[in-house]
Amino acid sequence: MSDLTHDDVQKILKIIDEMGDRDIHLEIGDLKLHVTRGNDPSHLGYTAAAPVSTTPAKPIEPASPPLKPQEKFEVPAGQVAVSAPTIGTFFRAPSPGAQPFVEVGDHVEADAIVGVFDVMKLFTSLAAGVAGTVTAILVANEALVEQDQPLVLIKPD
Repeated sequence: MSDLTHDDVQKILKIIDEMGDRDIHLEIGDLKLHVTRGNDPSHLGYTAAAPVSTTPAKPIEPASPPLKPQEKFEVPAGQVAVSAPTIGTFFRAPSPGAQPFVEVGDHVEADAIVGVFDVMKLFTSLAAGVAGTVTAILVANEALVEQDQPLVLIKPD
């Protein structure tokens, strides 16, 4: 597969965001991406597959849209945000159907995993960074997020 840079991913996401109610087909190396958008939410779907795959690509549920740069989130006083290290996908659970790493009200230690972050199938665990109580989970499971976007809020002990 071609090596996509952060700028390449940003450009692709911008194209998808601006495409309106149309289909888009994108091929980069072995990556083939087909996005269909329409006014009917059930019509929205994303699929991606490499030709070496023996299983057909399946639609992925649309995630919450990323915050726009002008929508800066203010972390409430007395709380700490666990933020996205870069643009990518945030997973609240270790696998589909599994229990989330944390829920609102859970007490966590600084090294507790609060989610997993995916950038082009490179998964990184996100630690709380501070001991305290989870006060908010700001994005949905499998949400596409922007760099430095707050994901989880924790009130330190």
